[in-house]
Amino acid sequence: MRELSLNVMDVAQNSVRAEAKLVYITVTESDRDDSLSITISDDGCGMTQEQVSQVIDPFFTTRTTRKVGLGVPLFKLSAEQTGGSFSIESSVGVGTTTKASYVKSHVDMTPLGDINSTVEILIRCNPDIDFVFTHSTDTASFTLDTRELREVLGDVSLDTPDVLDWIHQYLIEQTQIIYGGAN
Repeated sequence: MRELSLNVMDVAQNSVRAEAKLVYITVTESDRDDSLSITISDDGCGMTQEQVSQVIDPFFTTRTTRKVGLGVPLFKLSAEQTGGSFSIESSVGVGTTTKASYVKSHVDMTPLGDINSTVEILIRCNPDIDFVFTHSTDTASFTLDTRELREVLGDVSLDTPDVLDWIHQYLIEQTQIIYGGAN
């Protein structure tokens, strides 16, 4: 994939298919440590250890619409080709955590891409699932937690145009802050 945000979309959609009610997406960037890490964690149905070992195989998929599953193997490859690491931990009935760590300065580093749009799309397309998105740099951090939005909004759905516009603006403003005023 050309952007890591697309890998995030793919893994988060796996969480949706696993019937998760809560999905955490955490992006941590550090120029000081020359690192980027992306963690997606959910409370979905989880996987057996056998399924965890199979999920990194591009010729394994639980989907019936195709015979290969390239999302997770490509996510793993993108991390490892930079000298980083990749892990999946899962327990049946508990959920799954996928983590990819990167060396930012490596020549094979894939750009993060438009992570804000990825989060917006996930919320828009899955308004009944809660997402907690945290983005951190060396100097600042922000979190968007849809559970907090639900408390304020009451019966108003997250996929309402005004709510989606507010989420969009919030993500832009907060991203500018964590990058020191420029996006």
